Amino acid sequence: MPRKQQKYSATITVNDMQLPVEVVMEHRNGHRYSVTGKRIGMRLPLNLSAQDVHDHLKELERHVAKWAAKRATLLAPFLPKAYNSGDLLEVGQRRYILDIVEEGRGSHTGKLIGNTIALRLSDRSTTANKVKAIKTLLSRIVAGDFKPEIEQRVLQVNRSTFNRTIKGIFLKYNHSNWGSCSHNGNINLSTRLLFAPPDVQDYVILHELAHLVELNHSDRFWALVEQYMPDYREKEQWLNQYGRTCDF
Repeated sequence: MPRKQQKYSATITVNDMQLPVEVVMEHRNGHRYSVTGKRIGMRLPLNLSAQDVHDHLKELERHVAKWAAKRATLLAPFLPKAYNSGDLLEVGQRRYILDIVEEGRGSHTGKLIGNTIALRLSDRSTTANKVKAIKTLLSRIVAGDFKPEIEQRVLQVNRSTFNRTIKGIFLKYNHSNWGSCSHNGNINLSTRLLFAPPDVQDYVILHELAHLVELNHSDRFWALVEQYMPDYREKEQWLNQYGRTCDF
């Protein structure tokens, strides 16, 4: 059977910035370009030649440059984030103070001391690698601080709904989805979800718990979600609209 869809990553350069592009080739007649939050997308018909795809990327580059000229904030989500010692990190109702020091060390480390997140970075690392390490460390440290609370909420929602066996509950710095449920009963939640309102968090928790009953997105699955959260579509709308702001 022919593949219905193919996905891969590419890059374009706009205003001296290298921007990631998600390319989706599917059964369609025309093309579609989009910029949503931190994602630039390009949808093309299947079976285009490599040269055709290259030409579309160059056209997309011109379109994004034109859109950015009209809306100055369009490319703001793609700018590297700056972290400084003394900065305040707000996650839900919790406030953390960053204490960042660069040292002559070979690796990056971090720990929570009271409400201060102490990060010790290698001064041998590039700026890009330091930013990536900071995000990863912040996610790991904040996840550890929130995990007992999140575990209790997952167990509470499970008891009041499907009451299925859960093998483990994990918080991970995931950008591809807000959560997942494995075949062996592990519930995985993105640490980015910690920035969302509690009712939105509860929706994602309920969504993943429903997969303990239905390991798909069939009509039966959505009926289960709606049974316990009739307004779940409002939560999905919030994630679609504001999800890009949920990040370290």
